Amino acid sequence: MEDSTVAADPGPRRTADRLLAAAKRVLMMILRQWLLIGMGIACVLAYFFPDVAKTDGGVIRSEYTVLYGVIAIIFLISGLSIPRQKLFKQFLNWRLHVLVQVISFLLIPAVVLAVVHIILVADPAGYIDRAVLAGYILTACIPTTIASNVVMTRAAGGDDAAALVEVLLANVLGPFITAVWTVTLLPKSAEFDIWRYGGGSLGSMYKHVFQQLGLSVLLPLFVGQLVRWTWPERTAWVMQKTRLPKLSSVCMLLLIWTTFSSCFATGALQSLSAQSIIFVVLFNIALYIALTVISFFSSRPPKFLLNHRWFESVLKCMPPEETIAVCFCSPAKSTALGLPLLYAMWAPVDLYTKAKTSIPVLLYTTEQICVAQFFVQLFRRWHAQLAEKQDVEHGNHPDEVEVDMTERPAECHARVTENERR
Repeated sequence: MEDSTVAADPGPRRTADRLLAAAKRVLMMILRQWLLIGMGIACVLAYFFPDVAKTDGGVIRSEYTVLYGVIAIIFLISGLSIPRQKLFKQFLNWRLHVLVQVISFLLIPAVVLAVVHIILVADPAGYIDRAVLAGYILTACIPTTIASNVVMTRAAGGDDAAALVEVLLANVLGPFITAVWTVTLLPKSAEFDIWRYGGGSLGSMYKHVFQQLGLSVLLPLFVGQLVRWTWPERTAWVMQKTRLPKLSSVCMLLLIWTTFSSCFATGALQSLSAQSIIFVVLFNIALYIALTVISFFSSRPPKFLLNHRWFESVLKCMPPEETIAVCFCSPAKSTALGLPLLYAMWAPVDLYTKAKTSIPVLLYTTEQICVAQFFVQLFRRWHAQLAEKQDVEHGNHPDEVEVDMTERPAECHARVTENERR
């Protein structure tokens, strides 16, 4: 007797399964780029609603809630995550200090000053606004940013203790170096007299900068370290289970929102010429990429230099974790010092001119975060490849690599997940 049961056609079901799998892959790809998507949303919100998050009288009073509260959360998380031994070790790492601070306070000003003089020669008609050029001199002389480089160093698998130490050192030196260095480097032409002789009082700026450094960086860092010293294993367990370091990336989105809101609220960006806008946007990207490459090869010089008898006693190859920290700290610049310094140095200058002068600071610090997200992915893969190569050279199977779950919970969790995937 003929079987009356008719088997269902498996073709449509397989097609539906393939479509579902493809949709899941696309969704996961989008979710992995959530930070870049969040940056885009933050920029759109800042453009349409600039008065909500601007730093001077905005609805959410971001000069307190973001520049103090959000940054304090980032450094509290850093204090909870970093073992004290690593922090003390990096405080004594003089080679790291010299490399980062020389790039930040000497190399970048030299490069920017050369570009400014080239523009002055090539653009006598003044298509590039001179306020923008003065702003770039200031931008080149300010120290590294306070929060984002620590967050991105950690995300890329670098040594966040090294990044944190360089942040503290640079922002303590910055208020004493930046003002004098900026005025010294300003071109001697009459076009820049308004910035050379428009000096205001720096007393309020010093008070503001050190107050923010103490309350939003040092105090939460101390509290986080105190908690970790008191309950090291419990703290590491909580950090791993809650994935609290992820909150630092969310906090960074709030910083971007505030920065762009302040930029759009002044109206200065909209008033610049098209040539000035194009120059600022493209130059920021090119400068940041070039400085990151220089920072990388300064940390890990090519072999032919390491083997050369003239350089072998001077040049040293840094560990990959410290190299990542150098690459995120050296090219970065901080609005937390840059904007207060700008408005304090040039208090007698009219507000419109000061707003235009602030454009390079605002846009560079924002673009550096956007571009750095791509470097996070590159450095993460590079670090993983080095770690895998080292495991193979030592005869360790990836599944057998021991992981210290108490030292770096976020990194250890990622390492264990990668091992399980393999």
